[in-house]
Amino acid sequence: MMELTVPFLENADKSSAIEHLSFLLDVQEKHPIAITPWPTYGYKPDVCFAIAYSNDSFFLKYYVKERIIKATYTRPNEPVYQDSCVEFFLGFGNELGYYNFEFNCIGTCLLGFGRGRENRELLPEALIQKIKSQARLTREDDHGHGNVSWELTLMIPLEVFCHHSFASLKGQQCHANFYKCGDELPEPHFLTWNNIESTDPDFHRPEFFGEIKLGN
Repeated sequence: MMELTVPFLENADKSSAIEHLSFLLDVQEKHPIAITPWPTYGYKPDVCFAIAYSNDSFFLKYYVKERIIKATYTRPNEPVYQDSCVEFFLGFGNELGYYNFEFNCIGTCLLGFGRGRENRELLPEALIQKIKSQARLTREDDHGHGNVSWELTLMIPLEVFCHHSFASLKGQQCHANFYKCGDELPEPHFLTWNNIESTDPDFHRPEFFGEIKLGN
């Protein structure tokens, strides 16, 4: 099982400008999302992320390079996993319930909570609007092979975790996984940070979440 220690940012919180958070994350360690558990889906974009936290927020930035992007959905809780999508699934302690944060490359968010793939609760748009995001897209030409590089910076405040009542993230025990997908792209793909053992693509497998340690 993968383990990740998340650094604490002393001079950042949910009121910080998203541009400043993006800069702070650029100097943090990058973690690859590079495991392709399902051989049928062989395309492998270049993906990594940086993560940090404060007392009141998680800060997350994805760095992606892929051949083609798709950004169809613009409203909260639309099926952004069909677009060029990155995801963050997070649970606390030993609880079975976990949050699924899913974002397409322009920052549209689907947010749910539940114990597995079925019967998940989509959380209200008012909560989703509390998440700050900044998307940047750049077209590249790598020796004749066109690629699009995109970055997505996220500030996820404590109050979004509405099934919990923490006063602070500090000291919380967490488990999580990080993903990249694109269900309806010309080259569908399903990449994970921590490996998943299942016959078909399925990100809703909390038994394969990695350990997340919130550092000092």
